[in-house]
Amino acid sequence: MKKALLFYGIAFTILNSCNVNYGSYPTRTTYPTGSGSSTATTEREYAELIKTYKPETADVLNDLLNADSPSNPKTSISVENQSRCNMVLTVSGNGFFKKIPIASGKVGYTMVPKNQNYRLSGMLCNSSYQSTKFISTSYAIKLTN
Repeated sequence: MKKALLFYGIAFTILNSCNVNYGSYPTRTTYPTGSGSSTATTEREYAELIKTYKPETADVLNDLLNADSPSNPKTSISVENQSRCNMVLTVSGNGFFKKIPIASGKVGYTMVPKNQNYRLSGMLCNSSYQSTKFISTSYAIKLTN
């Protein structure tokens, strides 16, 4: 029992130490065109967001471990960035907006209200990613360049 408690305590401490923040961020309505400029702009936006970004690690883990809990009005979206570039993922829906900085080779995640359409978008190594998904349960995707 003590070993299990120690394990969960260490795991929670490690996951909780990730420096990420969910909150209001300045919005950008268009991405720049031209070679190289969108990567530099994305890197600048990533660097600014990562300074204040706080993860919802505990909520996401609870959602994944208690999958399809009908009593929870929210569910998780997780995105694995398998590219060589950092990215900023924008998640927007009916009354919902969040920007998530995701480092190269890392996973970004957020909690969203269930049973809604969400637009997922971002720039990944000079390539634009855009998708619209109806989210009713936890959703995970992998992005590569």
